[in-house]
Amino acid sequence: MIVLLASFLISTNAPARELVANCRAMIPADVELSGRIIRRNRKGISQVEHDYVLSRSNAVTRLTVDGKAVSAPSNAQDPLFGTDVTWSDLTLDYLWWDDVAYDAEREGETVHGQVCTVVVLKKDGRTVRVWIDRKTGALMQAEEFADGKPPRRLWGRRLKKFGERWMANVLEVGTDGSSHRTKITVEELK
Repeated sequence: MIVLLASFLISTNAPARELVANCRAMIPADVELSGRIIRRNRKGISQVEHDYVLSRSNAVTRLTVDGKAVSAPSNAQDPLFGTDVTWSDLTLDYLWWDDVAYDAEREGETVHGQVCTVVVLKKDGRTVRVWIDRKTGALMQAEEFADGKPPRRLWGRRLKKFGERWMANVLEVGTDGSSHRTKITVEELK
């Protein structure tokens, strides 16, 4: 999930790996998030809704949907429960990949008015491009590629303060060419 902490300025001279490590450090090591996953058609009409609880403790991630435990799928890119959301979207697993490089062609692009540094992460044939806010170090957007095209995109829509931590509490996931997109809400953070 996209999280914001106290502001710090991202050095454009820092290695890409360090930038991603700073972004990853903003995600709580032990956390429990709860909210809703809502697939909507392009007109915004709800089609599928699920309650979820995502917890991470001692580097183990657990997901419960509609009160039932969900195991990590063999393919982290597979959509969950007829939505656009994948295990990777919920866990941001790509932030721990080792193959990291700057995307110089997209340097300085903005997401929701925030100037970002763009990095590309790769592992086992998967490629994810992420936009990291230069001021806060927060992940602003992610795209996962298949066959050279950006088929899926995750982005934050709204921020909320949970205690001392700022976090995107409304996220969207969309698949190119799809007749729907999925909204993830974070209603509680412990």
